[in-house]
Amino acid sequence: MEEMPKTYDPAATEPQVLEKWLAGGYYQRKPEKRPGAGDCTVVIPPPNVTGKLHMGHALDDSIQDAIVRQARMRGRSTRWIFGTDHAGIATQTKVDKKLKDEGKNRLEMGREAFIDACWDWTHEYGGIIQQQIRRMGCSIDFEDERFTMDPDYAEAVRRVFCDWYHDGLIYRGKRIVNWCPSCTTAISDDEAEYKDEKGHLWHLRYPLTEPVNGQEYIVVATTRPETMLGDTGVAVSPKDPEKAAFVGKTVKLPIVDREIPIFEDWHVDAGFGSGFVKVTPAHDPNDYAMGEAHGLEKINIFDEHAVVVDGYGEFSGLTRDECREKVVAWFEEHGLLDHIEEHDHSVMHCYRCDSTLEPWLSEQWFVAVDKLKGPAMEAVTSGKVRFNAERWKQSYLTWMENLKDWCISRQLWWGHRIPVFYCEDCGWEDALMEDVDVCPKCGGHHVHQDENVLDTWFSSQLWTFATQGWPQHPEQLEGHHPTTALVTARDIIALWVARMIMSSLYFLDEIPFHDVVIYPTVLAKDGSRMSKSKGNGVDPMDLMDKYGADAMRFNLLSLFTNNQDVRFDADFDKQKNFLGSARTEQAKAFLTKIWNASRFLLMNMEGYTPGEPVAETAADAWMFSRLAKTVGQVTEGIESYAFGDVARSLQSFFWNEVCDWYIEVTKTRLSDAEARLQAQRNLIFVLDTSLRLMHPLMPFATEAIWDTMPASWLDADGERAEALMVADWPEPAAYERWVNEPAERAFELTRAVVTDVRSTRARYRISPKEQLGVSIRANSDEVAEAIRGMAEFICAFARVSPLDITTGEATEKPEGSIVLAGADFDACIMLGDLVDFAAERARIEKSIAKAEKELAGAERTLANEGFIAKAAPEVVAKKRERAEELKAEIGALTAQLADVK
Repeated sequence: MEEMPKTYDPAATEPQVLEKWLAGGYYQRKPEKRPGAGDCTVVIPPPNVTGKLHMGHALDDSIQDAIVRQARMRGRSTRWIFGTDHAGIATQTKVDKKLKDEGKNRLEMGREAFIDACWDWTHEYGGIIQQQIRRMGCSIDFEDERFTMDPDYAEAVRRVFCDWYHDGLIYRGKRIVNWCPSCTTAISDDEAEYKDEKGHLWHLRYPLTEPVNGQEYIVVATTRPETMLGDTGVAVSPKDPEKAAFVGKTVKLPIVDREIPIFEDWHVDAGFGSGFVKVTPAHDPNDYAMGEAHGLEKINIFDEHAVVVDGYGEFSGLTRDECREKVVAWFEEHGLLDHIEEHDHSVMHCYRCDSTLEPWLSEQWFVAVDKLKGPAMEAVTSGKVRFNAERWKQSYLTWMENLKDWCISRQLWWGHRIPVFYCEDCGWEDALMEDVDVCPKCGGHHVHQDENVLDTWFSSQLWTFATQGWPQHPEQLEGHHPTTALVTARDIIALWVARMIMSSLYFLDEIPFHDVVIYPTVLAKDGSRMSKSKGNGVDPMDLMDKYGADAMRFNLLSLFTNNQDVRFDADFDKQKNFLGSARTEQAKAFLTKIWNASRFLLMNMEGYTPGEPVAETAADAWMFSRLAKTVGQVTEGIESYAFGDVARSLQSFFWNEVCDWYIEVTKTRLSDAEARLQAQRNLIFVLDTSLRLMHPLMPFATEAIWDTMPASWLDADGERAEALMVADWPEPAAYERWVNEPAERAFELTRAVVTDVRSTRARYRISPKEQLGVSIRANSDEVAEAIRGMAEFICAFARVSPLDITTGEATEKPEGSIVLAGADFDACIMLGDLVDFAAERARIEKSIAKAEKELAGAERTLANEGFIAKAAPEVVAKKRERAEELKAEIGALTAQLADVK
């Protein structure tokens, strides 16, 4: 075995370890190492082919890798499927921009040449995120990368479309869709992003064709006066008796001079605006429903770029905003603008380009979801699919209950082209698995394919099974589907998770995964969304450059809780350059601690031979019991996706118990010829088990350390695994025999006594060489006996002499001593002439006075209403935090003062 370097250098270590893993082929699926261990298959949420790693990816991938690495070590057949999504709109937008910079235009190039350009882009930029994920140490099967436009995957997509088409679940129809005038395509409801905007409510006068009760016009209120050009009705609420006289009458629509009816409809809120609602069936979903119910004409006034079409005189050719301005001016000029109100409202935007979406009547393809959503809801309510955290289950069910037919067609060129063919000669239409250019009905040659492509989510919904051989080789799914867990973000529960469940149940009659793990959104330090434009976005590559992949991963996993969002403590300079992250620095410090402790032990292994661990001392018995419990906690924690708890448990155990106590206690035995070998075996046993437990979270450092270790008792029959990542996991059942509650209790009491003595030495600056007399008054015979059993250890380890242990009532405190009260015992520590008590009292009283003065000032400031009203929230919070710190400090000093009186 090679000697460990003196310091841990991630930049030097991680590439070497990664090369070892890849060369060993450990990432690829292997048969079960242990019969009956089962399978663990995980599919990565496919990032966009043009994407780069961001903090959400880094957390998501760290979670998945921890799941897969533990399963691999437990002897399961594991496979983590990597792949990318063709990302129709995103990729087409990027290629369009690239071509524009080159002076080219896709419309001039033609569809075929443009698709070639998209493939060129994909090949050039598609591997970026794969290389970044590889650098993270993610044990993905890179030998079997998938892409949603691969030929076999495309066949699966086509099969799903054709089957649903022939089963009556896919249809074409004219509906209101969310149209992006910039991307010139439909956007599904779930892809639309709502933003609150300040706007206006325009009150416009529509002249009645005949007066009603002496009234010659009505007033309609609208946030979109430009759409009045397409009005074909005016609606009132049936609950508004004041409007009843107007029902059945008509108005003359200004500008276009169109006579339109007034009618009642339950969609109208009598309390909104004037109570009269203009109805534009081609430009509003509620208006569309009213138009259907009342037989209104549906007039589309915009083209695909949201420009007013021909036929509207001076308004034709205007954009939406230009038309709005001109319509309002026209109404004002003709005395028909009643008044304008300020009005804040929520406006839909394109999730890709941020353009304001236009509700637009167009012919699109839809999936009828009524037959799909019932089984998909039952899969969750029955517990077949479990959400972690549980609260996301209700989010899923609520969305499913309100699910409308899914618009799946997109007006793009890049993507899976809809496999429907038409004959211009006889009107034949059908969805086919193979392209045709001759009509099978009439033999005509005027056959063409639908121009639209499918929504990206239509293809990605098949991800768990189309990546595993379906439909060409369905036998490959056996034993590997359903997959184990899907780790994903909450914002695609509807877009992706639900659709995966629906399609898998329909085509395989089984769920796609057992667990859905929703990871929290990683926010900036101030709680806002991370963004490059804001200068608060953290690039995971910068984190890895500065701290290494392990430190980044461990910190991110320690943040994982059931909370919806977590804040990442990144700091930036005035130029918005990343400076660092204190929590990631702490994670790196933990790695350094692991490295240094391991190096110390391995430097003291001369003469070592493998052998069974034996609890020869009280410290051994305590350590083995704590190790056994940690094995159980970490194993169950990863299985239940409690990664934050796992990370905190491991750090507390290894740093506070293994390093600070067990190694310190046991190192003296390494210089004892008779005790040395068993001490070495015990230390290697604890270190080896700890490294195995930490490996799924911090794979690089643990692998590098393990590679320099000698064989341990854990290596079955002396056969040491080629790498830690394929070594056996410490199974809780195998460690149960080490659980020893009395030993833990006795050693914890011992630790408390030693800690009291050490803290007293530190507080009063007493040399570690000075022997201190200690008198323990236990609150029970059980406590007294436990401490008596450890008396020799306490005296040697804490340099205590004499040590008296009693029970019963407290006696008067001896002069020159201090008493530390505890839950199980009081420790009276004799200081004698080692401490000048008068000087200590003076020092403490001075410190109390100073803290009380500062606290009084802070409380005066916080009582000032003007300060609270004007100061920034973070300033107020900092002042309150300081006040609490001062109160705690005064309490501690007061307790110290009582000790020295």
